[in-house]
Amino acid sequence: MAQRPRRKKRKSKSPILLLLLLLVVIAVLGYKYLPEPQQLAEKISGDRTGAVSQLKPETQSAVSVSVGRLNSSQAILVRLKDQKILMAKNSEEKIYPASMTKIMTAILAIENLPDLREKIQLPPTIFQGLYQANASMTGFQPEEQVSAMDLLYGVMLPSGAESCVGLAERIAGSEGKFALLMNQKAAELGMNHTHFENATGLHAENHYTTVKDLAVLLSYALQNDLFREVFTASRYSTPPTNKHPGGITFYSTMFSALSSPKIAGGEILGGKTGYTDEAGLCLASLAQVGKEQYILITAGAKGNHDSEQYNISDALAVYNSLGKE
Repeated sequence: MAQRPRRKKRKSKSPILLLLLLLVVIAVLGYKYLPEPQQLAEKISGDRTGAVSQLKPETQSAVSVSVGRLNSSQAILVRLKDQKILMAKNSEEKIYPASMTKIMTAILAIENLPDLREKIQLPPTIFQGLYQANASMTGFQPEEQVSAMDLLYGVMLPSGAESCVGLAERIAGSEGKFALLMNQKAAELGMNHTHFENATGLHAENHYTTVKDLAVLLSYALQNDLFREVFTASRYSTPPTNKHPGGITFYSTMFSALSSPKIAGGEILGGKTGYTDEAGLCLASLAQVGKEQYILITAGAKGNHDSEQYNISDALAVYNSLGKE
């Protein structure tokens, strides 16, 4: 008797359908809880240095010194803890930042160089123009091989222009391209009245800011532990290099101008001086008074490197008045 042909068993589609359904559910939930692009950008940025809250407006001056008695034509005092403006004088007027520019140069170097032990050779091409501009220098020589960390201290302590350009070219390929990064960072921080043309602060008509914008920048940078360490150093010695077998020791221009960092109820912890003919004497500083820390940005004081340092005098007057409150 002929056998009936066997029917092929039909495979169940249920497991496949369940798997597809599960994948759809996972995709929907993943999309729902995926961070928005802006949130993701903020997280990435926050992984490097915390975001800065907006400066809080001054209600009334919290210092006894009159702003009219300051030598500086622009000034702002901010309490770091809560970003409260305690004193302001023409804080949103356009200024030329001179070497206070180097605060931006330094924080960008820290954020963009993964290994600050990396050796960088300073090309001869960057020196001649800086010599002609009478720029302040660290003391490095053409073709000297130094670490990025050495350059970082060279930027902030002796205000060395060759250190600035060396870092700028290493990071961006040229100082001009590095200035684009500076402006991008300024925009991210809300420095809406700032434009950078170079990494050194040498005068340029289109290189400007305000003391208020610089307070935002310094508040941000001080959240970075390495920046704070460099900003508050009084001296630094490099290891031996191919041009300086004994290394170089350089000193903070601010601490060199201070007879003592002590103030009423505390001390000045660190700072970055600046000067050009157009900018006048400038200073961005950090101080501890009692349990609080404060930053003071001043610009436009009369004088020069050979005169009394009125930027320093103003800082002492403001910080001492806090300690007497």
